[in-house]
Amino acid sequence: MVATGPVPFGLTRTGAWILVALLAIVACGAERVDASSVPPLPETSPQDLADRIATSGTPVVVNVWASWCIPCRSEAPLLAAAAEQFAGEVGFIGLNVRDSQQGARSFIAEFFPDAPIVHVFDAGGDVPLALGASRAVPITIFVSASGVPHRIRTGVLDERTLALEIDELLVGG
Repeated sequence: MVATGPVPFGLTRTGAWILVALLAIVACGAERVDASSVPPLPETSPQDLADRIATSGTPVVVNVWASWCIPCRSEAPLLAAAAEQFAGEVGFIGLNVRDSQQGARSFIAEFFPDAPIVHVFDAGGDVPLALGASRAVPITIFVSASGVPHRIRTGVLDERTLALEIDELLVGG
């Protein structure tokens, strides 16, 4: 059976098939990331994460992500750069949810190899709910130095939004 619906992005049917084939070739040839240098992520709970935040002494950015989440991949370099830029002023916690340890470790090896981010693992995905967020990914929770969630952002962060939210945290927001 041949699909007969409209072809997205103004492509011809042949062009769409060529695009699909190229994407498949690129995906199959993609270099695998060596995650052996990344230790298993510690399991976390709502109380454990609250304790980490409370003892940080700084504002904290909690990013909820999963290795299977395509939007998480697009925002990861931005978060890694921000964690490096604000090291010592703002803490960064990566909360991996509903994922496998191997997937999480590979994601960290690829996107956060040297970023000063503490990564924790929530296999069931219950911790974001306890923080007042949803089960969606990505989610970024901005927490004041006093441990109070300042804002919860669902969806991919852009550079401007991340900078504004961090600025608000640093001025006592």
